[in-house]
Amino acid sequence: MTLALRVAILTTMAVAAVLGLVSALVYVVVRAEFESSLDESMLRRADAAVNAGIAQTAISQGLPAQLQEIADVQIFIVKGGRLFASDDNTPDTVVPFKSYREVEVSVGQTPQSMRTVTINGTPYRVVAVQAGTGTALVVAQSMESIDRALERLQLILILSTIAGVAIAGLAGWAVATNGLRPVRRLTEATERVARTSELEPIEVTGHDELARLTTSFNAMLQALDASQERQRQLVADAGHELRTPLTSLRTNIELIGQAADSSDRQLSADQRHEIMDDVRAQLEELTTLVGDLVELARDEPMTRAPEPLDLADVVRQAVERVRLRAHDVQLDVDLRSWMVMGEPQLLERAVTNLLDNATKWSPPGGRIRVRLEDGVLTIADEGPGISPEDLPHIFDRFYRSSEARTLPGSGLGLSIVKRAAERHGGTVEVSSPPSGGTTFTLTLPETAPDE
Repeated sequence: MTLALRVAILTTMAVAAVLGLVSALVYVVVRAEFESSLDESMLRRADAAVNAGIAQTAISQGLPAQLQEIADVQIFIVKGGRLFASDDNTPDTVVPFKSYREVEVSVGQTPQSMRTVTINGTPYRVVAVQAGTGTALVVAQSMESIDRALERLQLILILSTIAGVAIAGLAGWAVATNGLRPVRRLTEATERVARTSELEPIEVTGHDELARLTTSFNAMLQALDASQERQRQLVADAGHELRTPLTSLRTNIELIGQAADSSDRQLSADQRHEIMDDVRAQLEELTTLVGDLVELARDEPMTRAPEPLDLADVVRQAVERVRLRAHDVQLDVDLRSWMVMGEPQLLERAVTNLLDNATKWSPPGGRIRVRLEDGVLTIADEGPGISPEDLPHIFDRFYRSSEARTLPGSGLGLSIVKRAAERHGGTVEVSSPPSGGTTFTLTLPETAPDE
């Protein structure tokens, strides 16, 4: 069952319930009004008949049947606790009903009475009023006309209810179909995206909740398109960067193979060592590049369980690791404790990348200042600095300045630093004055003691 059909059915059921309740209420109110109007009319005529002495005439002489037919009523007399027909002085003869209520009126226990009885299959409304001591005048009038009017009213109400329900159903279906048109467009758009992978936005109309839903869906499509574009760019850049070490490896392997196949092309020991050193360097560069690509390909939030740790310990471990392979530079380290919540492996790799970058650009005998205070880690080198045109792109994937293209590296190290900072709720910035030197600033939020 579609949503539009459910809305139409619920609307129809609600209208049917309301119309049924209203129709029943109208029927009951009209019937009560008819009976009340008839009672008032009969009581007024009965009082007039008593005042005109018709009751005494009916007792002594009886009333002609023609008169009762003209008045469209039947008149009875209650006297001495017995019920008489007005045209026959014999008690309890041809009297179609008996009741103590009329007797109570005759003896003065109640001033009047009203009730409905059936005479020969026809409903009658019966009223009784006092007509003297121990006497009551009873008037009965047929309710056939009222019943016919109520039957017609009942038929009209039933037909009106059916027509109203049908109209409500059609209107509910039309409103639901028209109102859910944006939802159908969203459904068609999602099906199109799943079928064709085309991320075209949907036109937004109106300012209601459905328009907001459409706007949110378009924002989702834009985010998905941006994610796919980043993936395509990552694959393209990775293919470009992988091509260089793979080409070098293939060249060296082919050279070794040719030397092994031909006795005339034997390599000297120095040549073999040079080739093997080149192969090892290319393998190391390739391994680093693949690891960086795997790390950058993770767009999801932290999947490893974060833990509270001292950033000073992480920086200290990274400094010791870099110090082992950077013998020609000095590391001036001053660290203050700073507790953070995060992944120690990722943070250590980010700090190591910053230190490796500073080591690569520092001159022999240069000094690298490493400071950590109040959650702000600064790493400053004495290298040539970064040109102003390169500064805005320094954290982009695979971006390498013209000076760095001749040096080892994949162009992904600083991208990993930025990713690590963002995943830990921090920031990383770089500054490079014209006088030389580069300073990287990594800022991470502190973890509260009770966290």
